[in-house]
Amino acid sequence: MVIRKYQPADCRELADLFYNTVHTVNARDYTKEQLSVWATGSVDLHRWNRSLLEHYSLVAVVGGTIAGFGDIDKTGYLDRLYVHKDYQRKGVATAICNGLEQTAQGKITTHASITSRPFFEKRGYVVVKEQCVERQGIALTNYVMEKSYREADRNF
Repeated sequence: MVIRKYQPADCRELADLFYNTVHTVNARDYTKEQLSVWATGSVDLHRWNRSLLEHYSLVAVVGGTIAGFGDIDKTGYLDRLYVHKDYQRKGVATAICNGLEQTAQGKITTHASITSRPFFEKRGYVVVKEQCVERQGIALTNYVMEKSYREADRNF
């Protein structure tokens, strides 16, 4: 597995990976209706590219295939973390998170799905609150989670 920085040429493939991951991996925790408003299939690629370039964004590549990606902004908000359905439970999210978390100064915050909550809890994140977000009139549950860092906690 190679972890590298995001490149604009990745954007379309990441958007497809996002859609497919949500509609397969997250299907055990969300209804078909919820999945359809979460990942509509019509990502604004220009906006995504700009966001991924502004954030510290990493891509995991396995044998020439993009297996996952994630990004964190300057405030420590871990925005996206998605792993291809065929690469679940193979260390991809862990490798991406390790790279993203190393850039953080102090506290990292994320909005974790029901599906990803156990992953983040194993990494030391704690639930600050459960929340219900609305998309196109459909309610989706997720969790605001935080992880605090002290320099001594870092595993480089």
